[in-house]
Amino acid sequence: MRSRRERMRAQASGEIKAIALRLLAESGPDAVSLRAIARDMGMTAGAIYGYYATRDELITTLIADVYTALLDRVEAARDAIPADDPAGRIVAWGEAVRDWAIAHPAEFRLIYGDPVSGYQPPPGGPAVAAELRACTGLVGLTAAAWPHAEKRQTIGDTTWSEFDEGLVEHVRADFPELPPAALQLALRMWGRMHGLIALEVYGHLVPQSRDPAKLYHTEMLDLVRSLGL
Repeated sequence: MRSRRERMRAQASGEIKAIALRLLAESGPDAVSLRAIARDMGMTAGAIYGYYATRDELITTLIADVYTALLDRVEAARDAIPADDPAGRIVAWGEAVRDWAIAHPAEFRLIYGDPVSGYQPPPGGPAVAAELRACTGLVGLTAAAWPHAEKRQTIGDTTWSEFDEGLVEHVRADFPELPPAALQLALRMWGRMHGLIALEVYGHLVPQSRDPAKLYHTEMLDLVRSLGL
């Protein structure tokens, strides 16, 4: 059981992150600063540094938290579909990403859109681990579809050298039978999922489509059909 001091510290840390996300939503990433958050909370700048030593430390924590919340949601949606239904699991994953993004546009922009000026992500750490978890999840979806998709999706020669070394290391450890073309396919799948979501979140899709949810669902159905599922 946590002590009273630990509970108070966790509460204050949560409030700091909530204010940072509000500033992000209201004024964009450049509005997020420890001094601005301290003013909002009625704290001194020195006091807030006891929770986060730098703004970049806070941004890294926010990115990790946002990724984790997104992945918890999409993995639950995926796992609600039987493992022997790879098409259903891909569609469930994609739909869950869109539902989350529409409900949390500021968080979506933080991890997939607007860069934070001057932010330097630390090597390793929770944010990188969360991003790797997302990539691994997509590769898992691809691995299940690969027996059907291979003949339809292998175009030209693809080598492991085309991808990030750290990602390749994890993919080859988790899915030793997959060729590099399958990793390429996973990234292309993500591009199709992400593209329409980004257009909608940034307001470029709604004027053209009166039913963006239906448009996105149709795109997911076309995606799985293109895989031979």
